[in-house]
Amino acid sequence: MPRLAVLGHPVSHSRSPAMHNAAFALLGMAEEWGYEAIDVAPDEFERRVQAMLGEGFAGANVTVPHKGAALALADTVSETAREIGAANTLSFVAGEVHADNTDAQGLLDALPESVQGIRALVLGAGGAARAVVWALTREGAEVEVWNRTELRSANLCQELGGRPAGPSPDPGAFGLIVNSTAVGLRGEDPFVDLPLTRSGFASGQTVVDMVYGEGRTPLLAAAIEAGARVVDGIEVLVHQGGLSFGIWTGREAPLDAMRAAARG
Repeated sequence: MPRLAVLGHPVSHSRSPAMHNAAFALLGMAEEWGYEAIDVAPDEFERRVQAMLGEGFAGANVTVPHKGAALALADTVSETAREIGAANTLSFVAGEVHADNTDAQGLLDALPESVQGIRALVLGAGGAARAVVWALTREGAEVEVWNRTELRSANLCQELGGRPAGPSPDPGAFGLIVNSTAVGLRGEDPFVDLPLTRSGFASGQTVVDMVYGEGRTPLLAAAIEAGARVVDGIEVLVHQGGLSFGIWTGREAPLDAMRAAARG
């Protein structure tokens, strides 16, 4: 029975097991495939992945904070993951680890329209942000990157494109805002930790929050109140997860079933 998992720290909040197991059930694959969540601390990540090779795992998704480490330990790497510099999807084949990245295309598939020519603000400079910046710049967006440590945003832009947003960007000046930080994952107030205010959004914007939990995040609630369109982290998760599902199984992912399970 091929096993799959999501590896993160923390990971108990993840909707990936419900999402993928619903897909297996719908496609009649549940007796052969299973998906679970594994919490693994950073100093145990490489050891845990290597152990999975002998435990019947076919692959794994990787989330905060392991996306850079996942790329580093892989035996082979897709061109997309190599260019982004982070991996969210691992496949285990013949005793080797192959790394891929479905975060970039998953984000683009979740957006309501093309980003060509749009001015975009990306919050964060970690593995998720790298995929976002890579995707948006290649689709023709004018990307600016904010991070609490300005050197990290400058380095990211030097590698992948875009330009640093500085310490206090004006959120209302952007057509697209993507929160790719983990702020909010443990209940943090995004209006304290990010350069945003509850009244700073604008009608007609698209606002994406990669963080998800029970109900709408405070960031997206404020964006909706301002008349912005919103994309939540579950919608992005469904699309990137569907791409991972296809890599592992060779089957087309049933996105509607996965979305319903992820939303509970």
